[in-house]
Amino acid sequence: MTISTQGLELPASSRTLRAAVELLSSMRFSISLLTVICIASVIGTVLKQHEPLNNYINQFGPFWAEVFGKLDLYAVYSAWWFLLILAFLVTSTSLCIARNTPKILADLKAYKENIREQSLQAFHHRAQATVPDAPEAAAQRLGRLLATGGWKVKLQQRDTPAGTGWMVAAKAGAANKIGYLAAHSAIVLVCIGGLLDGDLMVRAQMWWGGKTVYNGGGLIADVKPEHRLSERNPTFRGNLLVAEGTQSGTAILNQSDGILLQDLPFAIELKKFIVEHYSTGMPKLFASEIVIHDKATGEKKEARVEVNHPASYKGIEIYQSSFDDGGSTVRLKAQPMNAATRPFEIEGVIGGTSQLSNGNQKLTLEYTGLRVINVENFAANSPSGVDVRKVDLRTSLDQRLGAANKADAPKTQRNVGPSVSYKLRDEAGQAREFHNYMLPVELGDGVPVFLLGMRETPSEPYRYLRVPADAQGSTDEFFRLRAALADPALRAQAVRRYAARVVDPSRKDLLPQLSASALRALVLFSGAEAVPGSRAPGGLQAVADFMEGNVPEAERERAGEMLVRILNGALFELLQVARERAGLKPLVSDESTQAFMTQAVLALSDAYFYPAPMALQLADFKQVQASVFQVARAPGKTIVYLGCALLILGVFAMLYVRERRLWIWLTPQGQGAQASMALSSNRKTLDADREFEQLRDKLLPSKE
Repeated sequence: MTISTQGLELPASSRTLRAAVELLSSMRFSISLLTVICIASVIGTVLKQHEPLNNYINQFGPFWAEVFGKLDLYAVYSAWWFLLILAFLVTSTSLCIARNTPKILADLKAYKENIREQSLQAFHHRAQATVPDAPEAAAQRLGRLLATGGWKVKLQQRDTPAGTGWMVAAKAGAANKIGYLAAHSAIVLVCIGGLLDGDLMVRAQMWWGGKTVYNGGGLIADVKPEHRLSERNPTFRGNLLVAEGTQSGTAILNQSDGILLQDLPFAIELKKFIVEHYSTGMPKLFASEIVIHDKATGEKKEARVEVNHPASYKGIEIYQSSFDDGGSTVRLKAQPMNAATRPFEIEGVIGGTSQLSNGNQKLTLEYTGLRVINVENFAANSPSGVDVRKVDLRTSLDQRLGAANKADAPKTQRNVGPSVSYKLRDEAGQAREFHNYMLPVELGDGVPVFLLGMRETPSEPYRYLRVPADAQGSTDEFFRLRAALADPALRAQAVRRYAARVVDPSRKDLLPQLSASALRALVLFSGAEAVPGSRAPGGLQAVADFMEGNVPEAERERAGEMLVRILNGALFELLQVARERAGLKPLVSDESTQAFMTQAVLALSDAYFYPAPMALQLADFKQVQASVFQVARAPGKTIVYLGCALLILGVFAMLYVRERRLWIWLTPQGQGAQASMALSSNRKTLDADREFEQLRDKLLPSKE
């Protein structure tokens, strides 16, 4: 039997209806639908699903983000067109099965013993021979031989002009046809399981049950019932975030335009979250020790949830999805980045906000993240220094703010300590992101530096300002120098001390000229005097722009070197004056002090590009972990597993089982019988040729 690719031919008067049914039940239509589903699945795999709209706008731009949103590409597996295609595929494949199953079952029962003798001569595999037995005895003997070889045999007696003849009809490999039914049934089962475990049930409740998505804020307990799904919801898959020491019984189902809340018949309490890391900083193991509280009976059940080892309760699977911050408290020290700001400390909770003021400007501080472990790659060219998270801190720093000379010393991966990330949002709603490390990092520049990162949008990499650490491992010295640089009186005092130290007492006539040059250098560097056409308000860029506009090109290089030397000396004296005012001992002019001053000058220059009035350093923290669970009621899972098993069996049967049919026609000839044998197979292979030769030698040993 040949399986038809055509559809059902409906005995209806309407030509359009007949054509529609034929198309819907045809194999070519099923294959087309399956191809579209595969393409859609690729899109859903490559494109992150259920992300905030701003993420897609940043990635694709406003126009394409809106186009993709209209097509529901941000929620492919719950899109109406995807569910419709699945439904059509189930219907089409089911009709294909219904059309071909009667033919297959009939073919499985048939031995086709009525085939004519002349037809046997048309087969590729055929043979003739004379056997010594009479036709009936030969038929019985050959039938027994075939039966012992696993063939199913049927004998038929026929009357012929030459006498009574016998037909031996045998068949094997019927599982090939069963494989067709199993494979196509598997597609139906997998699609049905996908529909049951997908968003179809949730969509149905939104279409006909009056449920709507929620896109507001506030507490979960205050969300109205029209945004909540019942505990009896037959299928769902949502996320549940539980902080250590707390419990929650409401999951969140992300939708393209908001969320739905799924009430659970139990609450999950997180007793302890466990995380272990590789040397690269990647999590090696994260697990949760939980207590499940039954809302109806009050029963408590302890369980441990790990990745790939879920817990189950009342038909709901609890998976370990990821982990997050559970409301850690942080204490930040605000260091002034301009003269109008004073140092202060502030405390907050990750995920919370605080209000700040910068004169008339109001700022909102949003605490976005705390990372206790930061393993970064400091290897220059070593293949073993590859960071599996694709974060090469050294390279990213070298490509951003350049407050240090590049170092070629080989480094290795190491933990650089905790870091905090936050946003500063102005009254217009515009926000900048900041990422600051708590401890100084040794980058091979001669002095450890504090890394203060910022970026304008989430799509950009962080740019880091490198602030040198003083002898006490803090930023106090740097910010003391920065504050002194903004004070005209301290600048003038530093210039006098510098000139007095440098000028030979016998050449006091040089004192006014050197003092004027040093004061001009400090004023330009501090930004107190604007340079026309300058690209920076202060720093080395302002000094360079001043030189370019006021010094002839032929003398610019020599004058620039001298001015920078004067600037460095004046800044050192300025720091000494600032320390003296603070009641501290003067710095000793040694190699470590020189390294600090070199880095400080570069950092001061880069600080004019820092877009915030203050830098918030992590002073202390108390970490609270939270576990993110995925809770799912998936009745279609068993159906999908059954479908996968049938698909494996079906594909194996169709690929590795050959359907064969054998006929031997026996007619009287003298004391024996004339035998004509033919073999058919659904695939022409070398195995079929070999099997036919073996059967011929076994059944018909004497040949004509």
